[in-house]
Amino acid sequence: MMTEDEKYMNRCLRLASNGIYGAAPNPMVGAVIVHNGRIIGEGYHVRCGEAHAEVNAIRSVKDPAQLKDSTIYVSLEPCSHYGKTPPCADLIIEKKIARVVVGCVDPFSEVSGRGIEKIRAAGIDVKVGVLENECLDLNRRFLTFHLLKRPYITLKWAQSIDGFMDLKREQHGSGAYTFSTPQSMAWMHQARATHQAILVGANTAVLDNPSLTNRLWAGNQPLRIVLDGTGRLPKDLRLFTDGLPTRVYVDKTAIDVAYEGASNVKVIRIDCVADNMQKILNDLYELNIQSLLVEGGANVLGAFIGNNLWDEVRVESSNSFLKEGVQAPQIPNEGITSESKIDENNIISVRLNRYKEHLSRYL
Repeated sequence: MMTEDEKYMNRCLRLASNGIYGAAPNPMVGAVIVHNGRIIGEGYHVRCGEAHAEVNAIRSVKDPAQLKDSTIYVSLEPCSHYGKTPPCADLIIEKKIARVVVGCVDPFSEVSGRGIEKIRAAGIDVKVGVLENECLDLNRRFLTFHLLKRPYITLKWAQSIDGFMDLKREQHGSGAYTFSTPQSMAWMHQARATHQAILVGANTAVLDNPSLTNRLWAGNQPLRIVLDGTGRLPKDLRLFTDGLPTRVYVDKTAIDVAYEGASNVKVIRIDCVADNMQKILNDLYELNIQSLLVEGGANVLGAFIGNNLWDEVRVESSNSFLKEGVQAPQIPNEGITSESKIDENNIISVRLNRYKEHLSRYL
């Protein structure tokens, strides 16, 4: 059974998760204010550059006089530095809130316990570590980005029940075999809306001619990434003609790249032979891309798995049998596995928490 503090921290986590569509590159944070056993205010960090969770929670309180006898619960340590907004620790002190309960310490240098220290120095009671693992895990993308110096990588594919991703091209001429239902297609677009970038290889770009947008789900459009080593893709693909930003990685030796110069296309030339995947991830890190969804074909997905460059795998498995075709990658047998259903399709998810191996040097 949950304690009183855990109950309200769990509410913070539920609020914080609403920031999945807009908080990045900031962490997701939720805050709840309780007075005499009753919630009188709550909020979450909606969008980067806007008010933090604590500010929104305090603003929602109808009678500010109650704050001095209240507890504020916050899933992540209140900030103590000036960024795009003033320090939340200062606001809590100014409002003379009686007690502060923090889910987890912010592990990074600009905060890293300083907010807690500042609040305690003002004579306010502070409790730290309530549902700590859950609070850290909520921001696994943020933590992975800062600790591993690369985006959080989610691999996603659909397959038949007998493990094939598609028919062979000569079996159906053009276009990919579709396993998804209308509802699972919306689920896929939700995944796109919750990632800052989406990546495919040249084969997928040619065969599917995809838009790679989240048109079936509200939210920001992910930056589209294409791996086109030889620069062979035709310039009339949707990725190059619809006006939305597309970033293409091409080998430095490629010539006559047809789409180079298109207004929405940024061509990045790299050495595709020497550790190209790491170079691409380094480039995305420099762009402050914290989360990457890989929807490539079997070769691209297999390369990420083979290089151990993944944090989460999501597989949609239909009840159809193909018997032959393009073999799907082997689903990793490590990590936290869960299963669910959308219509008749099974959704298998596997997740690692690689960031936890690096947290000890900060916390």
